[in-house]
Amino acid sequence: MLRGLNPLLTPELLMILRGMGHGDEIAIVDANYPALRDARRLARLDGADASQALEAILTVLPLDSFVDSPAHCMQVVGKPDEIPPAVADFQTIVDRLAGFPEKIAMLERFAFYDRAKQCFAIVATSERRLYGNIILTKGVIGADGEVVR
Repeated sequence: MLRGLNPLLTPELLMILRGMGHGDEIAIVDANYPALRDARRLARLDGADASQALEAILTVLPLDSFVDSPAHCMQVVGKPDEIPPAVADFQTIVDRLAGFPEKIAMLERFAFYDRAKQCFAIVATSERRLYGNIILTKGVIGADGEVVR
């Protein structure tokens, strides 16, 4: 254990997060997502839900302020305007931890899968809520230690 770090940030996950560069993306996915098939790098957080994983990751990962949206979730199939409970929860966490206001963008299901396959890494959780998946784009931390905006 280290002081100041969420205990969900395993050594493997910290190595992945530290290895990411500006603009790299990481997907946090639910228990139904085919993470092993799609991941270039895979970190497992068995026993944690996606909201817990998102909260832990956003304590150390800056979101990119240079893109239209640094966070993307999967649209509900056949109901693109519906906001699933998991996504509503994600929005609350992003609002609290991102450091700047950012509305989560929604991607069509297969567009989300295609984007997740291109991510630097995938974090597989035990999330059981449907549509409990989110992709984050890593931002920049300046010389002063603050997120560059």
